[in-house]
Amino acid sequence: MTARYPFLALTTAAALGISLATLGSTAQAATEWDMPTPYGDMTFHTVNIREFADDVREATDGELDITVHSNGSLIGHAEIKNSVRRGIVPIGELIMSRLANENAIFEVDSVPYLATGYEDAQSLWEASREIIAEELAAQQLRILFAVPWPPQGIYTQHALEEPDDLKNLSMRAYNTASERIAQLVGAVPTQVEVPDIPTAFSTGRVDAMITSPATGADTKAWDYLSHFNHAQLWLPKNMVIVSDQAFSRLDEATQQAVLDAAAEAETRGWEMSRQETDDALAVLKENGIEVSEPTPELAALLKEVGETMTEEWAGRAGDQGAAILEAYEAARD
Repeated sequence: MTARYPFLALTTAAALGISLATLGSTAQAATEWDMPTPYGDMTFHTVNIREFADDVREATDGELDITVHSNGSLIGHAEIKNSVRRGIVPIGELIMSRLANENAIFEVDSVPYLATGYEDAQSLWEASREIIAEELAAQQLRILFAVPWPPQGIYTQHALEEPDDLKNLSMRAYNTASERIAQLVGAVPTQVEVPDIPTAFSTGRVDAMITSPATGADTKAWDYLSHFNHAQLWLPKNMVIVSDQAFSRLDEATQQAVLDAAAEAETRGWEMSRQETDDALAVLKENGIEVSEPTPELAALLKEVGETMTEEWAGRAGDQGAAILEAYEAARD
């Protein structure tokens, strides 16, 4: 047949070629995003982000496929923000206070006793979100959502009752706020990463640390210390950011799907954080950690430290900080 009618073979081949090309372009239409996060798979932040990725995939029928790379396996924590900004990856998660050296507004959620519970932390986030978003937008970055860690408390080898109990202790610091609070209570700030915490305590490199009940439970704090003071100093947040360039390449429907999934992830993440606090405190108690609240004397010291650090922060944050504090006070009235 093709010998007698060669044009049919050409036409069929052409049609087949067009069909294959069409199929090929359709198969390649899906957008794939790699998303680094510093935290392990069991961390509730990572669980929440995986649900966010699943929600986006489902809402877009797979047209946007986000692959989460946990535990710093793709990009280290310190490089995630710049990697998103430079287009190495389109999206990523990091703790907001890591950007404090760029602008003090990024550490607003790490000022002691400015917001000590979830209700106040939510009000503070609402008061600061727009200003933080504007600062990121100037760097071609968009914030999608933010979720707090459980409230930060103080782990030690002995009970904390008097202000002097903190003096001269070697205290683990992980950001500028934790370093400053150590200085103000008379302790010695010491940089220690989370994986090194057990060894640091066992070898006497540190005597105390400020972190969440969740971190203590995850690192089995009962193996190397005995007390946790649930001081609720602050609730630091992780934030998920996306490159404006990557986001703008999505069609309108896909953009909306991402924003909707982000809103759900934020609501879900805050509830997960609350539950994580309750669960982690229970785990600490079950494993022999003595959990306590600050005594009036210790609370007075921490409140004084908080007032000092709020004043210092406001000085660094300038007009942006003043606007945040004004909006925060208004929200609490």
